[in-house]
Amino acid sequence: MFLKYLIVFFVSMIPIIELRGAIPIAVGMKLPTIPSFIIAIIGNMVPVPFIFLFARRILEWGKDKKIIGGICNFFLKKGTKAGDKLEKNMGKGLFIALMLFVGIPLPGTGAWTGTLAASLLDFDFKKTTISVLAGVLLAGIIMMSLSILGINIFS
Repeated sequence: MFLKYLIVFFVSMIPIIELRGAIPIAVGMKLPTIPSFIIAIIGNMVPVPFIFLFARRILEWGKDKKIIGGICNFFLKKGTKAGDKLEKNMGKGLFIALMLFVGIPLPGTGAWTGTLAASLLDFDFKKTTISVLAGVLLAGIIMMSLSILGINIFS
């Protein structure tokens, strides 16, 4: 059983798949609901601080480099400008917008994409992490509900 939980944990860390794929796998392996949910949430959140802290730093490191400097500067300037504009226009609504972006299980959304965008837009680390966690919890509830419903309908 430990190996099955380990699979759920690592699948939930994979970009694009994340917990949206890990939870149906857990349900398919007939793992208990609550432990699977918790393990998938933890696995999905493990990369978040690393993505947030290093994405922008990599761009800042590369802005002086001969070959990649132009593209790094482009993303830094556009990201900061867009982030300032979003923060000015949305204010506290930005938290909810990021949470919904991460939480609605659609292709191209999720913790990886949301965190990367927040990092490039130079959002606050603490607010981003809490918003992404809320979104991951929402996505987890949606995916667990759909997965259990799907298994019960077709069993």
